[in-house]
Formats: sequence, structure tokens, C-alpha cells
Amino acid sequence: MALMKLTFWGAAGTVTGSMHLLESGGKRYLLDCGLYQGRRKDADLKNRHLPVQGTSIDAVVLSHAHIDHSGSLPTLVKNGFAGPIFSTPASIDLCNWMLRDTAHIQEKDAEFLNKRMEKRKAAGNARREDANGVVVPLYTMADTERTLPLFRPVPYHQPFPLSDTLSYEAYDAGHILGSACLVLHEASAGAPPLRLTYSGDVGRPNLPIIRDPEKMPPVDYLIMESTYGGRLHKHVEHVVNKLADVVNRTARRGGRIIVPAFAVGRTQQLVLLLHQLFNEKRIPNIPLFVDSPLALNVTQVHRDHPECFDAETNQYLTDGEDPFGFKRLQYIREAADSIKLNDLHGPFVVISASGMCEQGRILHHLRNNIEDPRNTVLITGFMAQDTLGRKLVEKWPEVRIFGEPMRVRAEIASLDELSGHADQSELLEWIKPMVGSLRKVFLVHGEPAQSATLAGLLHARYGLEAVCPVPGQSFDLT
Repeated sequence: MALMKLTFWGAAGTVTGSMHLLESGGKRYLLDCGLYQGRRKDADLKNRHLPVQGTSIDAVVLSHAHIDHSGSLPTLVKNGFAGPIFSTPASIDLCNWMLRDTAHIQEKDAEFLNKRMEKRKAAGNARREDANGVVVPLYTMADTERTLPLFRPVPYHQPFPLSDTLSYEAYDAGHILGSACLVLHEASAGAPPLRLTYSGDVGRPNLPIIRDPEKMPPVDYLIMESTYGGRLHKHVEHVVNKLADVVNRTARRGGRIIVPAFAVGRTQQLVLLLHQLFNEKRIPNIPLFVDSPLALNVTQVHRDHPECFDAETNQYLTDGEDPFGFKRLQYIREAADSIKLNDLHGPFVVISASGMCEQGRILHHLRNNIEDPRNTVLITGFMAQDTLGRKLVEKWPEVRIFGEPMRVRAEIASLDELSGHADQSELLEWIKPMVGSLRKVFLVHGEPAQSATLAGLLHARYGLEAVCPVPGQSFDLT
């Protein structure tokens, strides 16, 4: 008789939109409830029509705050969910800003697109897709404000009961501030205990700011991410030299360095590394702007959670320095100040959300700078298939921004060394403590080729049965 039933919905056969349904003891739980990111029309359809009804879910357990793991929570609430959302205190503080920001961006983007549509109609040159009518936000700020009170904090290493028979414990995943691997423990009368771990996103050793991923306890089943299951990263130590090279050669051209970066984790890492390079006089004394109200708020959340820092970052605090603030750095909150950057002369760096170039102020910076060969667009992390960021990484000669075709004349550079996801060798090392007890591994959060490569390695190296589920596929855990 099954003690648990797993059904995979989001991030099955793809990288974003994490959502896994766990049924246990007559109750239904979601492990993450993320926003799918990809081709605009496909993403909009998937995100508007969730595969589960909000009223059917008893609780959500959230691994971390990234929008592809948390961004559909307001939609779930909009569809009737009113249960608790459990996560680490730092993740809850991040979601407080990230979900509000996502709602605000959706409202503003809908407003922008609707105005542009009206102008086209007035000029008599509306496109065929305009016939679909008014653009409606996926969810609004009001939906988000109804979601935030549902969060409940569960610190690392404090086992928490979800029901009379099911509990979970959070381990540090080392991916972003507050990220967790979730170890679920089912103890039903008359049956041996059953243990399931959901990895969330596994981080990398030696990344700036946060602690390394923790060693995991033995379990029976594992849901494991596979974003880089077929790839190896370059050593993190190389990132400083590569970043300095990009800044120096762009500055010599008099160009701008436009950096799409996730507001959580990546922005703070870049600020810290640029701080280091400026102090060592390895890059010129040029202005640095973080143009994202979300990044500003998220940076404050980092300051509020030093318990998540590694030893190197805590040393800044011991020395009386702010690791996220220095003279050359300006945080920009107001849209009017963001627009003024278009008229600024001379080389400078702009870090702006979103990481995959799908929404927010980064789109405006790309529109204004991507056709100038003096400039550089610096990609600093994984870009999901069909996103604008992926098209830039793949060196498309022309891309659409706000629906308009634009020639890519700026240099496109990549800084993969800062990826917050463990690569193939790091994933194989991370899973080692669980190998002796594992009965099955479910690989999610990866493109099919990446997951299949990792599945083959897990079988060849450890003799593990590794499954790559498709959306809607269910498994009984006994």
C-alpha cells in the first residue's frame, strides 16, 4: 500500500515552473508553486491555467524564493487556496518583495502593451495578434497581498509536523539566501517509515555570500534537480579575472555593461565581486548602478539575515564594512532615475532584473543599448529555452523586445562561473551520502538532454534507478 503519491506537474522535462504534488494521509501538498518561463504565449497559457485547483491543496512547502519556484503562489490563492505556505524565514522575507514585484511588473507590462495596442489601432496598423483584445495581468498586487499572510516560517533543522504522520526538515541547499532541501518523513502506524527528499535547487561550493550546500541524510526516494546534469562549470575562482576582462575592454570602447541578473543572489554576488575589483584597482573607477527596486529590497533582506552568510562575507561585517554598499555604487528605485541612465555618457555598469530578460527594467535597457557595438550584455546565469536571455546567449542576430525587432550589435558575454546551480560533478558528489539507501531518483528542473545524461551517470556510477518524469506522471511510494 502506498504511503505517498507523487505527481509531477511543473519543471518536468523543462527547467522552470517547479510544482510537484505530494499526497499523504489523505492530504495534498505542493512542493513549490513556480512560474513557468519560456515562449511568451506558451508561458502565459500554462501560468494562467494551473494543473491543480487551489481549493484541493492543504499546504505548500516552498524550497526557496526564486520566481520559477514561488511565482505562481498568488495564482493558486486566486484560485481558492487558503492554506499555509511553509518556508525558511529568509525565503519568506524574500518572497515578501519578490511576489509584490512580480505583480507590479505584470500590471505595468499589461498597461504598457495595452497603450501600445491602442496606438496601433489609432494609426490603423494593428497586428493580427492585437485582435485578442486587452492584456490582463496574470495576477495583481491585491492577489499577492492575500498570499503573503499565508506564509509560516520553519527554520533549518527544526522538524515540523505537516500532519499526524508527515513531517519535514529543511537543510541548507546553498543556492540562494534561505534556500532549502526538504526532507519529508512519513511514519504511518503498521508500516516502516518512508523518507523523501526534494532537493529544490542545489547550490555550488565556494560561491560568494552564502554557505555551501549541506550534507544530506539517507532517504528512500529523491526528487533531484538536473539543470546542469550534462555540463561542467569552470572553477569559481576564474570568475574575478573574467569579470575584470569584460569591464576593462568595454570601458576602453566607451561602452556600457548591461547585466541582466536575478535580483536574489546574483546581483549581490556581482556587487561583492565588483567591490573587490574596484578596491584592488583592477577595473577603472566607473559608475555602477543597480537598477531594480526589487534588488534594493532584496539586498536589505540579505543584510537582515547574516546567519546565512559564509565566513568570508561575515568578515566584512566584522571589519565594519557593508559588503553590498560602497562609494561607486548607486541603487536606483524610481523609474524616472532609471530613464535618466539613457542620457548618461561614458562607460558604466548597470545591473538590472530580470535574470532571463523576460520582464522588468532590463528590457528597457536592452532596447536602448543592444544595437550599439560599443556596449556589452553580460549574461550571468542559466537562460531557459525560448527566453530572450537564451536567444542572446545563442547569438541570435535579431531579437524582439516589446514585440519590436532589434539587431544585436552589442557584444554578448557570459559569466557561467557564477551559476547558482550545481554542475554534473557537483550533483554527483552531493548525492553520495544518500546512494546507499536510495530506491529511486526522480530528475526534474532540467531540459531533457541534461536530465537524461545525469540519469545515465547515476545508473552507471551508483547503480541507481533514475526516472525523468513527464508532466502529469504519478508514482506510488511504498
